[in-house]
Amino acid sequence: MSFDRSIKIAPSILSADFANFGAECEAIEAQGADWVHVDVMDGHFVPNITFGPATCAAIRPHIKGVMDVHLMIAPVDPYIEGFAKAGADIITAHVEAGPHIHRTLQAIRGAGAKAGVALNPGTPATAVAYLLDMVDLVCVMTVNPGFGGQKFIHGQVEKVRQLRAMIGDRPIHIEIDGGVDPTTAPLVAQAGADVLVAGSAVFRGGSVSDPAPYGENIRAIRAATTA
Repeated sequence: MSFDRSIKIAPSILSADFANFGAECEAIEAQGADWVHVDVMDGHFVPNITFGPATCAAIRPHIKGVMDVHLMIAPVDPYIEGFAKAGADIITAHVEAGPHIHRTLQAIRGAGAKAGVALNPGTPATAVAYLLDMVDLVCVMTVNPGFGGQKFIHGQVEKVRQLRAMIGDRPIHIEIDGGVDPTTAPLVAQAGADVLVAGSAVFRGGSVSDPAPYGENIRAIRAATTA
């Protein structure tokens, strides 16, 4: 993976057709997605259960670009190797998920993946101040994690600005996860974010048999960031 700050759209397969994950991954990439975002939930750290390493391994052959795996699980460390072996390019863990996030990030990089750290809405930007030299991505949750389709929490835009200032010229992506659509995308892009995770806003209106709406939705989000 090369680094740049251009806007990247990362559709979340949490909003895809669960019976057609491989085809859905191929469809969103063909329609302009930059990354494929996989939301992993455990029913413990967040109130929902989604995917494991086996799902990631199954869809990996269908993804030409970046597979961005977001672990909303606790504990994290025992599962890092499994997701890395499944082909995750980026593995993101929550700073709130355990007492030793520094060790977790070391383990992610040690497994050969890029390391991301995520912040829940109630967690300040300063929580990652001493982690910035060992992360490749900071994910700002703009909804409370656990479910797709929630409304964007506008108070998080200032957190993005703070992170952008803290990061400086380090090659670190700022990712936004939650409530991203053409209305909210420009707010976070202007604040300094460059990776936008969108679920229902991308998959709405389309299907594997009719993927054109995916492309229209992706282009609308991307265009909104430069309007």
